[in-house]
Amino acid sequence: MAMLNSYLNFPGNTEEAFNFYKSIFGGEFIMLQRFKDTPEADKLSAEEGEKIMHVGLPIGENVLMGTDSLESMGQKISMGNNVSLSLHPQTKEEADRIF
Repeated sequence: MAMLNSYLNFPGNTEEAFNFYKSIFGGEFIMLQRFKDTPEADKLSAEEGEKIMHVGLPIGENVLMGTDSLESMGQKISMGNNVSLSLHPQTKEEADRIF
């Protein structure tokens, strides 16, 4: 069976949201990267550098993932682009069947 993971885009409050999710679901982040730790860091303000580039929180067999969308990088949150789904088939045959 394919895994289905959600990816949430936030307007700057990813850290707050994911700390809340962690308090509800438990577990530990499997990844937490800030924009200041990326090759583009020198193009950002110190405040933007502290925003979340990527975070992942396992929930059961799935992973809830998220990011802060930075307008300075041309990213703007609007209804419809604030969530995406990541489907992970276990085999090529399963991928072919799904797609």
